[in-house]
This record gives sequence, C-alpha cells and structure tokens, in this order.
Amino acid sequence: MSSLMPHLDRVSRTFWRATGRRVDLAGEHAWLDAPVHDGAVIGDAWLTSAATRWGGEARDDVEDAGLLPDLGVLDGPGFRADALHPHVRDFYEHTSRWRMEVWTQWAAAFQPGGELVSRLFGRRVQQLALPTRPLDVAYGMDSRVAVITDDTGAQRAAGWIRSLRSTGEYVYSGCYMSRELPGADRASVHVTFPLEAGNVQVFLRPTALPDGSLRLDSPQGDFGQDGAYVVVTGPQRNHAARAPIHERFHVYVDRWGVLRTDHELRMWSATAVRLHYKLTRIT
Repeated sequence: MSSLMPHLDRVSRTFWRATGRRVDLAGEHAWLDAPVHDGAVIGDAWLTSAATRWGGEARDDVEDAGLLPDLGVLDGPGFRADALHPHVRDFYEHTSRWRMEVWTQWAAAFQPGGELVSRLFGRRVQQLALPTRPLDVAYGMDSRVAVITDDTGAQRAAGWIRSLRSTGEYVYSGCYMSRELPGADRASVHVTFPLEAGNVQVFLRPTALPDGSLRLDSPQGDFGQDGAYVVVTGPQRNHAARAPIHERFHVYVDRWGVLRTDHELRMWSATAVRLHYKLTRIT
C-alpha cells in the first residue's frame, strides 16, 4: 500500500492541473504566491524555507506571538478591529497565550470520506488531518505559533502548528497573514497549508458583528474572490483552481465570559463537519 501513495499524490496533482487554470505567480496572480514544500511529509518542515524566501527567519521564541500582529490591517468597509471584543482581538494578536479544546461532529454522509482522506493523505503527510472521531480530540489540541520574519525583522507571516495532545500527530500546519485580493475593498485573512509542489489556500473575509464577535467566511464566488484554492506548482507552469470547500468561523465570548469558536466546513452547499473550540487564556 505504501508504494501506491506517491502515485496517488501525483494523480491528485494531475487532477487539479486539469481542472484548474494556468497562473502567473510572479505577476498577475501574485496574490496566490504562498509557501509550498519540497517533500512528501509536511509537519512544520516548511517554516524554514518560507522564511528564507522572504529573507528572514522562523522564530519560536517570540513571546505572545499572534497570527496577525495587528488586526487593524483588516480594517475597511464592514470591518473595524476596534469593534471586536478584547478577548477576540487578543486571541488573533497573541495566539500563543491561548490553549484550545476542540470537539468535532461529522455529517453521516461525509464521515467515511473524511476518514479515508485522513488515513490515505492527512496523517501520512502530516497536514490537513481533520479528526474524524470525537475521541481523537478527547485530550485536546496543542497549539504553537512560529513568527516568520522578513529581511527587516518584522513579522511577515505566522506559522500556526496544531497537533493532537494525545498522540503528537499534526492536524494543521498553516501560514497566516493578511492579503488583499484583486479589486477588493479591504484585506482578507489569508491561510496557506503547504503541500508537496503546491498548497491549499483559503481567503477569509472578516466581519465584525454587533456583539463584538468575529465572523470569517470563505464563500462561493468567482476566481479571484474569497474562497478556497488549490495551487499546483511546477518547473515551468503553475496551475490553480477554486475548490468547492466553504468555511465559516464565528469567534465569540459566551455569556460566562469564555472565548469560543464555531467552525463549519461545507462541501458545495452541504455541511460536512462542524468543529467547536473552547479557548482558554494561559495565565
């Protein structure tokens, strides 16, 4: 079985090339230029190469590191960082201060497929390994933030590495920054999950709700708008396609003052999995 895995990876990349379009990551489509990896196992191995391409370094020693150093970079029509509850803003600007617990619930029609993808792909490459059984996350999830700097020493992006506390297996390994899409009136949260010779990218549009909570959406739309993309790189040609994956995050403080997140992932218009996070500030 193990000898078939590299073949399956190549088939997957061929599929996305065939269904996508050619893109110029150094020109017209520079908004899709993001970290990739040169090996089959991802984990956190992409951090150093990502820092090198930006002329900086990946640092695990930054106290109170956050996914975004200042949520004000997202300000624009429909969003003001100052309107968020202080705990919501603190989580994104000082993510390493927070510990998380997570619960998952898959829709019955999608759970077998999620388990298959996790077994054949996610756990093997240590990336995008969504938990498919409630007991997988019974002991919680560990979270580590590495600041990726540019040649001036300023934060260019952040690597958010999440793993199962019970086994140490990687669940997500993402690169977080802000980026403005073509024709957009404000920046989106840009998350990249590096893969071998490519990546999965999600552009999330932020909205500040009247109760101080934050909503992040990757809706349906046209190429170049917020949503999910699969990028496949090559020595001569690069390809990208919109993926039929849509997400919504609602980050809020409940009536007891606890910071929580509801995360819904849909395939086309059908809900595939829901996740709930309880976030506790480390004192």
